[in-house]
Amino acid sequence: MQGYGGAIAAVGDDETAFAHRDALVEFVAAASWTDAAEDQAQMAAARRYGAAVAPFASGVYVNALTDEGAGGVRRAYRPDQLARLATLKDRYDPGNAFHLNHNIRPSQAVAQWPSGR
Repeated sequence: MQGYGGAIAAVGDDETAFAHRDALVEFVAAASWTDAAEDQAQMAAARRYGAAVAPFASGVYVNALTDEGAGGVRRAYRPDQLARLATLKDRYDPGNAFHLNHNIRPSQAVAQWPSGR
């Protein structure tokens, strides 16, 4: 568990893109193994563990996302933050050239979250 509070909580959610500043801790879990034959069992166990702790989560740190797509991005930011970031995207990247990340699409595309870039 990584403690939040302190300097993290001293900055308002509306001042930066970093969300969930009011969280007590960030819970981080990692799994590793060396035998490829264990891939399916190990990944299934990690997913079960993630599902078990999910009801206690208030969001996710964007840099901890893997390939969750638009759903992960929505969990990483509060709706007002996501809207503000989409407005910035409209201004500086309306063609969504910078999309090879945990993409915040221009606001014109927000209504189409499940599809497109």
